[in-house]
Amino acid sequence: MKTLMVKIRRNAGEFTPEEDEALRRAGKIIRDGGLVAFPTETVYGLGGDALNRESSRKIYAAKGRPSDNPLIVHICRFEDIYEIVSEVPETAVKIADAFWPGPLTMILNKSEKVPTETTGGLDTVAVRLPSDRTAQKLIEYSGGYVAAPSANLSGRPSPTVARYVVEDMDGRIEMIVDGGEVGIGLESTIVDLTVSPPQILRPGYVTREMLEKVLGRVDTDVTVLKADTGQAPKAPGMKYRHYAPKGELTVVEGKPDAVTVYINEATAADSRNGEKTGVIGTSELLAEYRADVVKCVGSREDEEAIARHLFTVLREFDEEGVTKIYSESFEAAGLGQAIMNRLLKAAGHKVIRV
Repeated sequence: MKTLMVKIRRNAGEFTPEEDEALRRAGKIIRDGGLVAFPTETVYGLGGDALNRESSRKIYAAKGRPSDNPLIVHICRFEDIYEIVSEVPETAVKIADAFWPGPLTMILNKSEKVPTETTGGLDTVAVRLPSDRTAQKLIEYSGGYVAAPSANLSGRPSPTVARYVVEDMDGRIEMIVDGGEVGIGLESTIVDLTVSPPQILRPGYVTREMLEKVLGRVDTDVTVLKADTGQAPKAPGMKYRHYAPKGELTVVEGKPDAVTVYINEATAADSRNGEKTGVIGTSELLAEYRADVVKCVGSREDEEAIARHLFTVLREFDEEGVTKIYSESFEAAGLGQAIMNRLLKAAGHKVIRV
């Protein structure tokens, strides 16, 4: 299969006629049962018709993704939610008013219109209304319901720029819409509204603290910062190893001085054994590290920058052939919880405490 590439200027005012035509073409591909990768405000998504069971099967095949790992249905108007869920509770309306369009996904009981191929065999459906204009227009032209996990091979870091989509998906899908670098860099927060109190299944840019201002008490699933259980996943990213670079990643927790000493001793030993070493560090400690490749993920004072750069840094280590990677740990509160969730899954929960 030849994969078409089109470029769209994100956040540049109105779409040009050429850009609009490209998005209409992308929408027709999805309506006809094909797959299109496209930018959102979080990461690049791999879109197919959410109401077409064959399209969902194609998504799983293109990603090499287990079919019990649910897909998120993306919509472009709030009212469209009524077609794909059996009931819209008051909690859904409240958080939609507060956070939609935006990086928040709700879990609700599905309607008969949504095939179980899209929901990983579950009777619930994950729904999101993205704020990215390119994503919204593509969803509109696609018929209004686009199932879209991240546009990477299963288990790999999610793509935040189109070249990583090309790396994983070229020849596997019909089209890639290149909208440049995304804004947030981590996938959406997922909150389950079928339980009381609501429960965060995947942390993201919309934090627990933000949700509790709207809903009151909100719980967090026990697997967010712990190893996966044997239960069937209710949302993307809960069960399987995700976001992993090709090299072996270890997260090192502890006081800054102890962390730098441990990492430097570990990379020195790895180098003697023929490994190419890498470190993910913050700007505050970066000068202290000794490794073949040292990459700054941002300042501890700017969690949004860390979130935006994390997946790109993991991909860059792959490009440079790094085989052993060590990363600082981060505070597991607010947006830091989302950062640690992705980092721990990328490391297969391999953590050293010093």
